[in-house]
Amino acid sequence: MANHNAPGHLLVVDDNKVLRLLLGRNLEQQGHTVSFAENGRQALEKLRAERFDLMCLDIEMPDMDGYEVLAELSADPQLRDFPVIVTSALEELDSVVKCIEMGAEDYLTKPVNPVLLRARIGASLEKKRLRDEQRELIRRFATPEVAEDLQKSGFALGGKFVEASAMFSDIRSFTAFVETNAPADVIELLNNYYALMFEAIESNGGVVNQMIGDGLMAIFGAPTLMPNHAEQAVKAALEMVEMVELFNMQQAIQGKHEIRIGVGIASGQMIAGYTGTQHRATYTCVGDTVNLAARLEAHTKVAGKSILIDAMTEAALTPRISRQSLGSFQAKGKVETVEIFTVGEA
Repeated sequence: MANHNAPGHLLVVDDNKVLRLLLGRNLEQQGHTVSFAENGRQALEKLRAERFDLMCLDIEMPDMDGYEVLAELSADPQLRDFPVIVTSALEELDSVVKCIEMGAEDYLTKPVNPVLLRARIGASLEKKRLRDEQRELIRRFATPEVAEDLQKSGFALGGKFVEASAMFSDIRSFTAFVETNAPADVIELLNNYYALMFEAIESNGGVVNQMIGDGLMAIFGAPTLMPNHAEQAVKAALEMVEMVELFNMQQAIQGKHEIRIGVGIASGQMIAGYTGTQHRATYTCVGDTVNLAARLEAHTKVAGKSILIDAMTEAALTPRISRQSLGSFQAKGKVETVEIFTVGEA
């Protein structure tokens, strides 16, 4: 059952000191913690400095009125869903409609009926609690970058062209390991592997958007733009290989299975967006660049190298990262060959 009586931290905004204090006293008697602001500008400063659950907002105020506050809130991705109950002496229908259209949860005329106020605040706080739970679920099951993109732009199936780098990585001979080891050991190794790979990728600005068995796909440059996405992807790959080497040292000490990985990276134009249905979707990137990255990862087994990159990625690297050309590569599905490189720290 929803708890409409759960107390909250409320902000009362009114230029009339008497009305401000009387409304605050009423809310405190209901169990809420109350702070005050005497104009819209002061209210916005408080909202951006402290955590509040709801605001009771007057319309007619000096310096910045209630309409201007609602406009500021709707333009701020962090505050546009913040619950606002307008408490105003203006009874015109036009004012009520305007406030609701600008994002206000409700509109109460002064003098405010305390019973009605209690009910409206309780309902608004419950809506906020549900929205907060939804955001937390998104953050838990999506990367921070994707969660931020959803919060800013909302969810819509479809895509757009972006310039980015795609990375694919997997563990060598993992199928044989799965067939000869206990399930608990397999899952433990996978969890440790993913923890290390996620750290290397995310610390360099990448987004892991797919995990299939022992393989993963990461994107650098989407949904958050990244001018140096190619270099960041290569830095992540080098760190991944280094982490695996350190991990293997620990595995050897414990007499456990050691692993090797292959990483393929390609840079260029790709289509980024949400694919699936309205009920189940994921953020991903598709296109020739992505396909090439997958082919390069598979070719690491043939080339005997841990990391392979395409020419577009190599061209974007600074001299600090050494690279060696491995000549032409005929990628599956490609008519023309592409030059590929392996990389290492200079």
